[in-house]
Amino acid sequence: MPLFRDRADAGRRLARFLTVYAHDPSAIVLALPRGGVPVAYEVAISLQLPLDVYIVRKLGVPGHEELAMGAVTSDGKYIFDERTMQLAGVTEHEFQATLARELAELRRREIAYRGDRSEPEVAGKTVLLVDDGLATGSSMQSAVGALRQRNPAAIVVAVPVAPPETVAALARAADQAVALYEPWPFYAVGTYYTNFEQVEDGEVRALLSSAEKESRKWKVA
Repeated sequence: MPLFRDRADAGRRLARFLTVYAHDPSAIVLALPRGGVPVAYEVAISLQLPLDVYIVRKLGVPGHEELAMGAVTSDGKYIFDERTMQLAGVTEHEFQATLARELAELRRREIAYRGDRSEPEVAGKTVLLVDDGLATGSSMQSAVGALRQRNPAAIVVAVPVAPPETVAALARAADQAVALYEPWPFYAVGTYYTNFEQVEDGEVRALLSSAEKESRKWKVA
């Protein structure tokens, strides 16, 4: 049975559990695109925090791309699941080809979403890292690991839904992990939404632009 009407509904409900960070000048919301952006937008607007994207790409097993064997971030840092690769018979050549392809797509998205804007400064800040839900959490794990290299004060993983073992693993990797629901057994993230249509690049750009305009109003006020 769905838990959320859509990603906006999930984001508004998630924001209620993060009010301790509202109006915090040292906090920032980073979304994992594309699906995490509508959720993170509602969190950022509700808490009056700046919004940006942190792009991570899943590394799918060749021929079974829905099965994650790792993830990579825009700075080229990646993690991989050796056991999954062994069980699937993935060769080093196949892994490197997948990594190169996903890096290319990742860089395309950097340009599409951010244009000539520089990446946000996160050193010394509390980063609220938001997605629309997690299954294995491999992409989020990669994001947390890469962000650690940029010296944030704290990393808070925040999602509407994820299985309990994934939340527990991310609580160890990040400083805090928040999930509104931790169902078990866990099914695909989309099953917990009534509307889980694919988020397009244009929607991501529109939401980032809207959030930037809103943040300028808060600064003036």
